[in-house]
Amino acid sequence: MNAPVLRCNMVSMTKIKSICVYCGAASGTDAIYLQTAVELGRMLAAENIRLIYGGGGVGLMGATARACAEAGGKVTGIIPDFLLGKEQAFDHAHELIVTKDMHERKRLMFERADAFLALPGGIGTLEELVEQLTWVQLNRHAKPVLALNVAGFWDPLLGLLDHMQATGFVNVARPVKLLVAHNVRAVLPKLLTAVSHIGEAELHGAAAESVLDRM
Repeated sequence: MNAPVLRCNMVSMTKIKSICVYCGAASGTDAIYLQTAVELGRMLAAENIRLIYGGGGVGLMGATARACAEAGGKVTGIIPDFLLGKEQAFDHAHELIVTKDMHERKRLMFERADAFLALPGGIGTLEELVEQLTWVQLNRHAKPVLALNVAGFWDPLLGLLDHMQATGFVNVARPVKLLVAHNVRAVLPKLLTAVSHIGEAELHGAAAESVLDRM
């Protein structure tokens, strides 16, 4: 008598293949920022998720990339030619793309990433994070955007977003879609939940590429 075959109905979950990390070219004043960057890089390597980042070899950028590469992960750095010397392009990236300007850099980072994550950083990091939130708000794409709120670094921004909503400048029916994680362990579960309703093509197929034409 043949043993019964048990069939499990498993929910298909979209796989995140790459994450674009925005972060500072400085290390910051609190050692936890650097520690978190290293932990994030190692986690990406362990989960076989490609790191897409700004290509620099200093600060949190360099720490994240170095940790990912040294743990056997895949790293793609994208850096404009005028920052090659200033940000000391990371020479251990599996793929280093040098662009002619910031606009091309941003386009390629969007094109190659399935999700976006912001570590602590300066004006450039803030601008990149807010730009992605803007495109999501305008329904230009559905890729998740997450702030890794290390030691409350992003609390002032979160307070400002609440203030914008309270004062009527952000529609309550369409709140800003910013995910927040307080440690590296929480990052992937939040991102996977966010993309569970999104098809593979919309993240990294033809649909994702067509988004660029709408921007």
